[in-house]
Amino acid sequence: MPVLILILLLLIVIYGPQFWAKKVLSRYNKNQYFSGSGIELARTMLERLNMPHVRVEAIEQGDHYDPKEKVLRLSRNNCGGRSLTAVVVATHEVGHAIQDNTGYLPLQVRTRMIRSAQKAEKLGAVLMMSIPLIAIITRVPAAGALMFLGGLASLGLPVVIHFLTLPVEWDASFKRALPILSTGEYIPAEDLPAARRILMACALTYVAGALASLLNIWRWIRILRR
Repeated sequence: MPVLILILLLLIVIYGPQFWAKKVLSRYNKNQYFSGSGIELARTMLERLNMPHVRVEAIEQGDHYDPKEKVLRLSRNNCGGRSLTAVVVATHEVGHAIQDNTGYLPLQVRTRMIRSAQKAEKLGAVLMMSIPLIAIITRVPAAGALMFLGGLASLGLPVVIHFLTLPVEWDASFKRALPILSTGEYIPAEDLPAARRILMACALTYVAGALASLLNIWRWIRILRR
C-alpha cells in the first residue's frame, strides 16, 4: 500500500504541473480580445519594440523563441485565435525575444546548453545501452561503472537545463510580458489576474519537463538493474 501511495504522489508531482498548465491555457482560450490573432499581435508588439528583425512564424504546436534564427514560432492552437490565452502566450514569447535583444545572460547560457544537451542525451542513451556489452568485452567492472556514470551524467544534463530554464521563463513572464500587458493596451485591467495564471502556466511547463527528465533517468536505472 505505501508503494502505491508513493507511485501516486510521484505521478501527481510529475504530471500535475503539466495538467494544470494545459487546463489554464484551455480555460482562457475562448473569449475574443484582440482585433487580430495572437500571432498578429506578436508582430505588432515587435514592431513597436523596435525589433522588426525578429520574424514570427505559425506552426502546428510548440510555442517558442529561437535565439539563433531570431524567429518567434507560435502554434495555431494557442496563438492562432484572439483569446486571452493567445494574447498572453504570444506576449510571453515576445518576452524571450526582448531577453535576446537585450543580451540577457541566462537565456544565452540556456541556449548554449540546449545545443550541447541534444548531442549529450543521444550519447548518454547509447552509453547506457552499451554498458553490459562493454563490461563483458573488457572484463573490467570499473569500465562498466565509468560508462554508467558517463551515461547517467549525459541523461542528467537535460534535467539541469530544465531547472536552469525556470528563471529564464519567470523573467520572460513576469518581468517582460506582464509589464506590457499591464499597460491596458492589449487586455482589460480586470483580466490581469487571469493573465498572471497563464504566465505561470507558461513557466510551469518547464517544471513538468524537468520532472519528466528525472523519470527518464529513473527508468534507465531500473532497466539496467534487471
